[in-house]
Amino acid sequence: MTTEIFSEFQSEDITDAMLAEAAQLFSEHYGVWGTPPPGRQGGKPGSRVKLSGPRLRSQYLPAGARCSYVSVTVDGTLAGNAFACRWYYQEGRQVCWVTQLVVHRDYRERRLATRLLEKLRETDDEIFGIMSSHPAACIAISKACADFAFPHVPLEFAREHAAAVMAGSPIAYVKDAELRGSLFSMPSDEAGDLVSGVDSNFFVDHEEPLAALAWLQEEAFWPLGNLPDGHEFLLVFESSRRRRSRSLSRGRHRQVSGTS
Repeated sequence: MTTEIFSEFQSEDITDAMLAEAAQLFSEHYGVWGTPPPGRQGGKPGSRVKLSGPRLRSQYLPAGARCSYVSVTVDGTLAGNAFACRWYYQEGRQVCWVTQLVVHRDYRERRLATRLLEKLRETDDEIFGIMSSHPAACIAISKACADFAFPHVPLEFAREHAAAVMAGSPIAYVKDAELRGSLFSMPSDEAGDLVSGVDSNFFVDHEEPLAALAWLQEEAFWPLGNLPDGHEFLLVFESSRRRRSRSLSRGRHRQVSGTS
């Protein structure tokens, strides 16, 4: 019998202890640094990308921003988490931007990423976004929040609105990201065959994402193009408002049990 507990918190309820645990999950299970090109900076190639609790708070939970955090434990082990930030765009349309999504390597392929994002979603969310080097993260947010399914991704909204949506973000790395890809008529030598992405100057090793990407492209399941070093895929879309149970109220837990 496996016991899963999903927990949801708003910014003001997120403790330093939670962030320390979240930082450990990220540092142990997110990825490793790749090799940056000459003139670009990154971490030591082959070493794990690490994040501290204080840096999590300053970069993902900036003062005055409306942010939230969802985690899932499996038999007492932190198996995954997600951070999101919300702001308004054009006539009060609420944006929900997933700023971090991590799943423990021993608990992947259990739909935990999709279920975490389902818990993050609120009734008034109308626009969703994510920047990620991993195709699985983009697919997870589409399953949790979109009216479409891969590979049938409507890219028109991103083409017309991504820049303005991101410009309003309280999260610096989202606001400052540079759009790249043929969708935005912003190709570059570095971007190659990228369709929708950003130059994030984040040179994480792409071995695992590229393996997943190769399979998706072979199955004609991937419309966002190739992934150059130092870039991330960008998915921005609008979706119908959806009602869901708010049994996961602020800071409270709901326990879901199953067999494995």
